[in-house]
Amino acid sequence: MARRRPTDPATGTLFAAEAGFPDFSHEEMLLARGARFVAGVDEAGRGPLAGPVVVAAVRLDPDNIPEGLNDSKKLSAERRDALYNAIMACAEVAVVSAPPDEIVLRNIRGATLAAMARAVAALPCPVDRALVDGRDVPPELPCPGIALIGGDGRSVSIAAASIIAKVTRDRMCTIMDCDAPQFGFSGHKGYGTAAHLAALNLHGPSRHHRRDFAPVAALLVRETVIETVD
Repeated sequence: MARRRPTDPATGTLFAAEAGFPDFSHEEMLLARGARFVAGVDEAGRGPLAGPVVVAAVRLDPDNIPEGLNDSKKLSAERRDALYNAIMACAEVAVVSAPPDEIVLRNIRGATLAAMARAVAALPCPVDRALVDGRDVPPELPCPGIALIGGDGRSVSIAAASIIAKVTRDRMCTIMDCDAPQFGFSGHKGYGTAAHLAALNLHGPSRHHRRDFAPVAALLVRETVIETVD
C-alpha cells in the first residue's frame, strides 16, 4: 500500500509550499536515519489562570494520516473535534495533565516539561524519537528529542498532539464549569478574560485556579492582609 500522507491543498504535493502548513518531512528525516517510531508532543493551557496543563504525545501511522491536521489554534472547535476522533481511531495516543498544584510546585515551564516526558513514556509502544513543540526538550524524556519552535505548524505529528491536548483540556474545562459555575470556565477556558477576572474578584479563587499566577496570587495576598487586619 502506498503511504498516505497529508498534502498542501493548494499544490497537491507532500511538502507544504509555504511555511506554517505542517507536513511529514521531519518524521521522514528521522525514519530515514534509522528511527522506527516517532512521536509528536504538544501542550494546551500554559497561559490560563486556572485548570491543568494538558500534554499529548501522538505516534501517527505513516500509512494512515488524517487529512487536514494543523495547529489546533487554526481550526474551528467542530474541526478539532472531528480530527480528534480521526486521530484517536488510527494513531497511538497518550494524554497527561499537570494540575494546578503541580504547576505551583514546579512552575509552569517545569510542570509542562515533566508532563511531556510522562506523556511520551505512557505511549503504548516506546518511540525512538520525539518531536516537541517549543524551545525545550524535556530533560526526563525517555528518548532523544528535537525541539521545534512553532512545531504545530510544521509537523503533522505535533499538530495531531496539539489537537488532542486542546480538545481534552476544553472538555476538562466543561467539567470545571460544572464544579464552579460562577467562573464560566466552559466559555473562557481559564484564560484571563474580563468576565473571568470580574468573577475572580467577586468570588475569590477556586480550587481550580493557579495560586502562583499574578492575578490569583494578588487576590490571595489581599485576602491574607484582610484576615490579618480582622
